[in-house]
Amino acid sequence: MTTALVVLVAGIEGAPHRPVLTTVVTFAIGALLLVAFVVVERRAAQPLVRFGIFRHTNLVRANLGAALLAAGFLGFQFVVALYLQEELGWSVLETSLALLVSGIDVIIAPLFTPRLVARFGTRRVILGGLALAALAYALFLPVAPDWTYAMMFPSFLAIGLAFAFAYGPLTIAATEDVEDDEQGLAGGLLYTGFQFGGAIGLAVVSALLVALESTDADGIEAYRGALFGPLGFAIAAVAIAAGGVLRRRAVSRV
Repeated sequence: MTTALVVLVAGIEGAPHRPVLTTVVTFAIGALLLVAFVVVERRAAQPLVRFGIFRHTNLVRANLGAALLAAGFLGFQFVVALYLQEELGWSVLETSLALLVSGIDVIIAPLFTPRLVARFGTRRVILGGLALAALAYALFLPVAPDWTYAMMFPSFLAIGLAFAFAYGPLTIAATEDVEDDEQGLAGGLLYTGFQFGGAIGLAVVSALLVALESTDADGIEAYRGALFGPLGFAIAAVAIAAGGVLRRRAVSRV
């Protein structure tokens, strides 16, 4: 399974600068390894992953949301770091301090997120957090060579709030309907989703940057184009979370 994920990530990252046949073969190998994992697990007396756990729709939505949240954030952070250091000439320390506000979730999450969950419910809070992530990336799309920190600040603040409102509730949603003896499996799947999503997001953004630079796009145009990767991940996450909210409403009406 680990090899399959590594091969798939390598296929995405290398797509812009490798022959098409090489990319196709790489994805085919990754897919075959995934199939092999499923076959082995279905035959094992005590499988590492019992596939019946995926009947829990809340767990599936939470895993997809976690993967997309991580994909968007890692990709966004990568683009921003390159922009600040290569385009604006900021030092590593200046870049780190600029992004420091995105860590506001460590303060906001324990103080306010539990109250929001109690007031509005897990799914609505997740939806709000993921919507803030999409807003953060959208606000950074007009990035220009002469941007000041004040112009970037709303995006950095929004992504910090997004994690504050989405991360914890996603862990709740992933485990709330799962049997006690499979809580560990549910948690393992969730954090695998976070890690794999982050790797995919970074690979996609790297591939976009390479592809855009190969078309002679200047630095700022390449950064803008690459930002559509995180934005796309965030929009997909919002759609999945919105589906969960709507489904909950439909069930409560029945």
